Amino acid sequence: MTQAAGLRTHYNGELRTDHVGEQVHVVGWVAKRREHGEHLAFVDLRDHTGVVQCVVPGSVDVRSEYVIRVTGTVRHRLEGTVNAKLATGEIELQDCTVEVLAAAEPPPFPLDGRADDVDEMVRLRYRYLDLRRERMQRNLRVRARVNSAIRRAMEDQGFIEVETPMLMPSTPEGAREFLVPSRQRPGDFYALPQSPQLYKQLLMVGGTDRYFQIARCFRDEDLRADRQYEFMQLDAEASFVSQDDVLAFISQAVMAAAEAVTGERPPEIEQITWHDAMDRFGIDKPDLRFGMELVELTPIFAATGFNAFKAPSIKGIKAPGAAADFGRNRLDALTDRAKSLGAKGLVWMKVEDGGTLTSPVAKFLSEAEQAGLVDAFGAEAGDLLLIVADEWHQTCEVLGTLRNDLGRPPVHEGPYRYVWVVDFPMFVGTDDAGHPKPGHHPFTHPHPDDLDRLETDPMSVRSLAYDLVLNGWELGSGSIRIHEPELQTRIFHLLGISEEEADKRFGFFLTPFRYGAPPHGGFAFGIDRLTAILAGEDNIREVIAFPKPQSGTDPMTGAPTAVEQSQLADLGLRLLPRAT
Repeated sequence: MTQAAGLRTHYNGELRTDHVGEQVHVVGWVAKRREHGEHLAFVDLRDHTGVVQCVVPGSVDVRSEYVIRVTGTVRHRLEGTVNAKLATGEIELQDCTVEVLAAAEPPPFPLDGRADDVDEMVRLRYRYLDLRRERMQRNLRVRARVNSAIRRAMEDQGFIEVETPMLMPSTPEGAREFLVPSRQRPGDFYALPQSPQLYKQLLMVGGTDRYFQIARCFRDEDLRADRQYEFMQLDAEASFVSQDDVLAFISQAVMAAAEAVTGERPPEIEQITWHDAMDRFGIDKPDLRFGMELVELTPIFAATGFNAFKAPSIKGIKAPGAAADFGRNRLDALTDRAKSLGAKGLVWMKVEDGGTLTSPVAKFLSEAEQAGLVDAFGAEAGDLLLIVADEWHQTCEVLGTLRNDLGRPPVHEGPYRYVWVVDFPMFVGTDDAGHPKPGHHPFTHPHPDDLDRLETDPMSVRSLAYDLVLNGWELGSGSIRIHEPELQTRIFHLLGISEEEADKRFGFFLTPFRYGAPPHGGFAFGIDRLTAILAGEDNIREVIAFPKPQSGTDPMTGAPTAVEQSQLADLGLRLLPRAT
């Protein structure tokens, strides 16, 4: 770190034995004060870089969180007093004079590691104090390094940063929006962007070629560990590129961010198809840090007499050595969990010595079927086997959830396992009118190899859509876009959207494509989510300076708050009575 200026000559945490003999000026907050008789006081002074011990002749009238300036000489600590827990633990400042810059009341909670056990609402009510803590200072600086590394990586690849509007037309087809009333046009509304999707594609039409933005986005959704009303994402789009090109661009940015924080560059990001992800892990955002992959069992029961296994798809997972940990109550709870996820039931089996299976259903299975199970699972004594029989999609999803329930470590633990998930289905299910529903958005390009099946077998059509997953958290998604008006019309027709309706809903976006749109594709990933994992946090609120809790109400500012009736009148708004 470079030497400071202003009221300080050095930052507290950078002082070392190399500075012995120098007179320095340091500033910060009093972390701790200790009196040693009447003639000596020790003050631990904290700034964002760390803590340094200051030895003050005589007493000094400072208390916790006072803001002070200390002038002193750097000296070696006496033998036996070195503090190995501090980076500055080999030195101290002696013969110190203290200038009080601001007094402070006692804080409502300790501003050290003990605050981790303080109720989150209290921490957020006094967020400006919480931010002084080492943990939060570290996280904010991790975030800054992530942002900086992303910018450099994108610029090095020929992308330019372009800001897009924060006030845009409402597009209610996605997540719930935040609406902004127009004063000049009462009754009309802007929407805050869920993403810059429309604008970045129009930038491609406009010849920008390669665009990126660290964009603030808004979604009025229920809050949880990985979701906030407002969030930041790397938003990118490029022209004349393939899917592989886009994946390479984004991989470079992600790996650069990881390297900036950890000091190590991750290996090349692996890739898996959506079908393989579902088939092996039961989920389209697989966590690759642990095993327990889904095991295919359907052929074993092709001619079974056990009615519960007469199903299109039979799969299972093995919890190694877990049989002894699951008594009847826990097994019943697992069964209830499976049923709550849509399964008709859950078959459990415990593996005994010699490959014998203990289960309420074992008596219904032939010796060959039992032996086939043991062989398929590679089962050993003490293992717990869990089996679901249903339609393929249902079987995968239920077992995928149980796999995560039983084996998944906290998101920030273990190695960083990035994976690209590609070849998503173009359509997922049908609407009430029998029209297919888009898997991503209606502007996603179908896989070129599947175009001939669009009308005849739409559910088998893959898309050029892709997600990036890290340790089971979806970081973001993207796709190659439809740039051909004829193909877009074809997709709208499949979705039951007439030309008139398409023009009404998307006309401002589609009209430019008639003037020559290049092939293009893009991606966006959540910077909050990436930063949280790299910082060792399992909640994105810990890497956001001023987040909202799950209630959505800011305990520090009181937002959202009521506004004056005159403000509403200016906007042409009238509040309805609250429902009771």
